[in-house]
Amino acid sequence: MIVPIIFGLLCLVGYFFSGMQPEFIIHELIFRLSRNLLLVMSLIIPVLSGMGLNFGIVLGAMAGQIGLIFIINQQIGGMLGILVAIIVSTPVAILFGYLTARVLNKAKGKEMITSMILGFFANGLYQLVFIILAGPVIPFKNEKMIMTSGAGLRNTLDLGFIRKSLDSLFFGEFTTIPVMTFVVIILISMWMYRFLKTKQGQELKAVGQNMHVAGVAGIPVNKTRTLAVIISTVLAAWGQILYLQNMGTLNTFTNHEQVGLFSVAALLIGGATVDKASWKEAIIGTILFHLLFIISPMAGQNLMGDAQIGEFFRVFIAYGIIGVSLLLHAWESHKKQTKERLKDFA
Repeated sequence: MIVPIIFGLLCLVGYFFSGMQPEFIIHELIFRLSRNLLLVMSLIIPVLSGMGLNFGIVLGAMAGQIGLIFIINQQIGGMLGILVAIIVSTPVAILFGYLTARVLNKAKGKEMITSMILGFFANGLYQLVFIILAGPVIPFKNEKMIMTSGAGLRNTLDLGFIRKSLDSLFFGEFTTIPVMTFVVIILISMWMYRFLKTKQGQELKAVGQNMHVAGVAGIPVNKTRTLAVIISTVLAAWGQILYLQNMGTLNTFTNHEQVGLFSVAALLIGGATVDKASWKEAIIGTILFHLLFIISPMAGQNLMGDAQIGEFFRVFIAYGIIGVSLLLHAWESHKKQTKERLKDFA
């Protein structure tokens, strides 16, 4: 619990120097929680399955954006548009998750760095499809999406026709709080909890504790790990759709790039580790991480006379917490291996 406490204290200090009103901070925090929580929670199942922090959720975010690009092209708005985007993105995310798992199953013990490199590789393919092939090869009936040159999607696409359609569903007349988005997240969380209690969920945990023992016990290790990655990728696709329907704008070529980094950082700030995570740590981490996002620009402005200092600080925090966590994981793994060798020698 030392990491959440440290970041809690940082947030208190930042709040003191920011001079921001509590009402504004709470309002912003509620919306950031609804936007980002599902993305952070998509990391939990791979951690429990022993695959570490899945930076490959970037591929899930891409799948979600493909679903949104489809509804923009077809001009399907409102809640129906969000549902269609989810339906379109889900099989794409399953395919991406399956392909990712095939690679990760051949890189056991190095899943985190492999999933990060896979994210960079997939981003290159994504850029190729939507910068070069969109228009000349892949037809789009909505010509407003295409650059004036006739090739490639525009850098920014308007999602105003679905903006906050889920957030304001049923309760929009009574409150600005995204009630239905939180309801969806709670339902998905309940499903995850029930899934982990099933036979497949128990097998997934067993693989995470010890792959060799799980294999000897007759558990299909690779198949179980594949299921974990697919679930993570699908949840990331849905999470990206929830995020962007709240924002109302799709930055076609950049929105997905930092998803893995910031989600992993948020989970770690909540007290999770490379081999241990839960929904509580996802919630705590998302709150602390995005609270830091809200207050750091004004704190930097008041302290140093430059709001950009706060931006540098939070990016430093994101990379720093990941680096320290990976270092501690490597140290713990080395200690464990040393103990096992000494035990075998004795």
